[in-house]
Amino acid sequence: MSPTAQRISVIIPAKDQAPFIRDALASLERQVDDLRRLEVLVVDDGSSDGTGDLAARFHDRLPGLKIIRNETPRGLATARNQGLDASTGLHLAFLDGDDWLAPGHLASCSAGLEKLDVDFVRTDHVRVTGGNRTLHRAPQARRNVALDPRGSILPATESTMVDYPYAWAGMFHRRVAERGLLRFPDGLHTAEDRAWIWRLHLHCDSYAVTNAPGVMYRRGIASSLTQIFDARQLDFVPAYLLAFDVLRDDAQAERFWPKMIRQFLAISAHHLSRRGSMSHETGAELQRLIRNGLAVLPAAELAKAFRAMDKRRAAALRPLLPTAHTPETTSMRSSA
Repeated sequence: MSPTAQRISVIIPAKDQAPFIRDALASLERQVDDLRRLEVLVVDDGSSDGTGDLAARFHDRLPGLKIIRNETPRGLATARNQGLDASTGLHLAFLDGDDWLAPGHLASCSAGLEKLDVDFVRTDHVRVTGGNRTLHRAPQARRNVALDPRGSILPATESTMVDYPYAWAGMFHRRVAERGLLRFPDGLHTAEDRAWIWRLHLHCDSYAVTNAPGVMYRRGIASSLTQIFDARQLDFVPAYLLAFDVLRDDAQAERFWPKMIRQFLAISAHHLSRRGSMSHETGAELQRLIRNGLAVLPAAELAKAFRAMDKRRAAALRPLLPTAHTPETTSMRSSA
């Protein structure tokens, strides 16, 4: 189906979100003046708590609501892809089932896309932990102006837009989806947005950060994968292997490897710090996967990034460095 002019499609993957899905959908009623502009695609990913039934109660309130049901869970990445495939809007946005939007957020993003004529816009978000709300800004100071996505990848030593991978923090023009740049790696439960954000910044032509009202990002939920220590957390390694492939094929790969490697080292060290909360088997698999990931990185750049790490994180990662990639070995080879 051809994209409907000025229609906004909102894709909501939701697995067992019964306590929150009503908040998410109710917030969509206050997004645009004419709700016929809004297409809402809830992907009920094998929920066992009636999430899909609760969402269906909004049919009268959101005329563009569609429910896509997976009998068994297929993962966050695949659920988002299902929503993309079923969408018809000219402008595309993601919203997680436990989050919600400030009034007018989608209208503001859509207006920014049109006015600036960019491939995508990014926005700030508000982290909600219990009764506390904290504004987190997208790491790009220039606002409401068209920018080159590649120009926002570096420097390697500072937080940049590829460190802000949240799919729900922005809106995308249909042409980005038509180029295949919005799809997520099927089957991943976490870190599905890592290769995704790199692909956007390497292959899109333009973007902007706009001062939209905001996404309310709920934190500290017991059912959230950020709070769970099972094997699903290990998906960050295959996710980064895909990101390595995205960068490896780029003509400017050498320029951006330091940033990519610093990211992988930082997130690997973070997960290693949580190993005590994992089962023995999961912890061992975490170490194996990280070791395999480190082994495929450019040796000189890996050694340089490792030397720049703080002592605590470096100590956690040192046993997993392949011998041929250790800073000491690399230095000896370079001086030979």
